[in-house]
Amino acid sequence: GVDWYNGGMEHTVLHLLYSRFWNKFLFDIGVSPVSEAYNKRTSHGLILAEGGEKMSKSKGNVVNPNQVVDEFGADTLRVYEMFIGPFDQHAAWATKGLIGVHRFLKRVWELQDKVVDVESDAKTVQALHMTIAKVSADIEGMRFNTAIAAMMELNNQLMKLEQVPLVVYREFIKILSPFAAHVCEELWEVHGDVKTSIAQVEWPKANPEFLQVDEVTIAVQVNGKVRATIPIGAGASQEEMKAAALAHQNVKKWVDGKEPKKIIVIPGKMVSVVV
Repeated sequence: GVDWYNGGMEHTVLHLLYSRFWNKFLFDIGVSPVSEAYNKRTSHGLILAEGGEKMSKSKGNVVNPNQVVDEFGADTLRVYEMFIGPFDQHAAWATKGLIGVHRFLKRVWELQDKVVDVESDAKTVQALHMTIAKVSADIEGMRFNTAIAAMMELNNQLMKLEQVPLVVYREFIKILSPFAAHVCEELWEVHGDVKTSIAQVEWPKANPEFLQVDEVTIAVQVNGKVRATIPIGAGASQEEMKAAALAHQNVKKWVDGKEPKKIIVIPGKMVSVVV
């Protein structure tokens, strides 16, 4: 049996006929040793044209991947296709989004100019390990778009540093390499091990010690609109969150001295005040 079968959702019935139906038939007549053709079956969404229409030659809205590769490179196309939206849902092509991904990869490339073999500060190490944990879990869960978003956030944090620790940069390009294979292979030749391809190095493991967050930022809504964001201890109780929210100057302004009708608290994330 096959571990995992993935196919397009636009002809799922045919995929099932070609695979599961035939396997069941062959099993029934004693030819196939397994009853089920595969252990897991998934479908990926369609990439639609800009505006949300289905791509069609007759409509002249088909995006030619070869032209995208010629202009932006294969890595940009690969990363954008995974960043465009959830794997199992339809998503509309957007040239602006493609350009945004291209800029991200350029920033990763340019970041090497800051790379120095120095020790990492605690904040940078924590950001790295939290990103490793996020990307590792998201790859297993087929959440490629959120994995890329996490790496974009890490890249933004590294760009603010005057010096980027070599060990951090190496781990960063390791987790980016399945998405942007060509760029990361070239960066690895300069900053990693020349004798070994980045595709063959061990996948980074997140250290649980660095996954504990001391402080979180919560949003405070007043009548459905965000009026403040507040840093607060990660283990703050609901009462502490309420008190911090109601004490914020901007929240006081929008509450305007009225008694709240309802206060909803989502621990570690949000306080919603209804007046």
